[in-house]
Amino acid sequence: MFALSLLTTLVALVFAGVAIGGVLQRFVTQSVDARLRDRLAALESAVHRDGTIDPAAITRVTARFPRDEPWQIETPAGVRLGAGNLSEEAPALARPAAPPRGHSGPTPAPLDDVQPFDARMPAGERVHGLASTLMTLTGSTRVSVAVPREQIDRPVLAALAPLAASLAILGFALGGAALIQLRLGLRPLRALRHAVEAIRRGRAGQVPEDVPDELRPLARELNALADENAAALAGARAAAANLAHALKTPVSTLALHLADDRAAQAQLGRIDATLRHHLGRARATAIDRRAVTPLAPALNDLAAAITALHMGRVAIAVDVAPDLVAGIDAQDLDELAGNLIDNAARHAAATVRISANAQDRHVWLTVTDDGEGIDAQDRERATTPGTRLDERGSGHGFGLSIVRELAELYGGALTLGDAPGGGLMATVSLPPG
Repeated sequence: MFALSLLTTLVALVFAGVAIGGVLQRFVTQSVDARLRDRLAALESAVHRDGTIDPAAITRVTARFPRDEPWQIETPAGVRLGAGNLSEEAPALARPAAPPRGHSGPTPAPLDDVQPFDARMPAGERVHGLASTLMTLTGSTRVSVAVPREQIDRPVLAALAPLAASLAILGFALGGAALIQLRLGLRPLRALRHAVEAIRRGRAGQVPEDVPDELRPLARELNALADENAAALAGARAAAANLAHALKTPVSTLALHLADDRAAQAQLGRIDATLRHHLGRARATAIDRRAVTPLAPALNDLAAAITALHMGRVAIAVDVAPDLVAGIDAQDLDELAGNLIDNAARHAAATVRISANAQDRHVWLTVTDDGEGIDAQDRERATTPGTRLDERGSGHGFGLSIVRELAELYGGALTLGDAPGGGLMATVSLPPG
């Protein structure tokens, strides 16, 4: 839009400059022609009715002519008088009709019969002049006067220089005004874009509808679309959650009852892998990319619940900034962090530490315990569904695999390492809020 506005302004200014230049040239030419008409009339008065020329009158008239301004009188008898050769330079004039009977003097050409001409003198100088034809008793006599062309071009060019500067300043002013107008006019669109971004990031549910009349239908359609997407997402999440809860307990129970049957365990593993694959695809489509959840309240609640679940056997410390948020749904955060903290509490000797920080466009959630840890060669296998490296105590081997799957659904990852002083350190990367 700005480029089109600049192009239109440039074309308009060029057209205006050309038009004004033409008007200036016409005005200067008319002023020069008025002076030439007076000289032409003075020279015509020196032509007698019989075609002869009055030398005294010519001398008196031409004494006032500047030396660089040519003139010429050409009679039927071939007599040519003047300063400069204009006979071939001036245009041929139509011969007027013969004078009526009883005509007693020359017939001056009417004003409309005077013809302007632009020509180049034998020396190369360009001239502008006027020519007329007088009918005498012996035939037609042509009278021509001219001035150097620069007498017209010089004042026009002198006027065009400030005119061009003025048009350039006007062009910059119009361009700046167009830019300001576009920025002000597009401000509601930028606000609408920020509102849509806020919906996508989960900071808002709808765009404001107090926008200009032209944009209000668009804002209403965006809000309707956001509401429909939210309803569809809620339905998909509910279906995925119901399926997950419905299948998790039967599969876990079958895994316990069929622990000694390797063939059954293999088939159960295939069933579990297939279910998790399709459940993961369904859940991935139901992930709320706009969700934002504060970490500190959720982690403190989980720490308190898991501490009570383990009857105070372990102490769980939470070190998370109160204002730190992550781009994850609250229910998914509870399941991810709950499995991670519960796994740490079951294997810890006495202490579990939870920390989180934002760095490099990610939120890093870290859970460490002071247990025996996991050997480096077994860490990849520990995140495989149904795999238990420690057969003591409760658990079905799905905790870390759930954490990994949820982290990957949100574009993050689960990393297992050694905790300072011994034990396991599990780190999950999540999108920022």
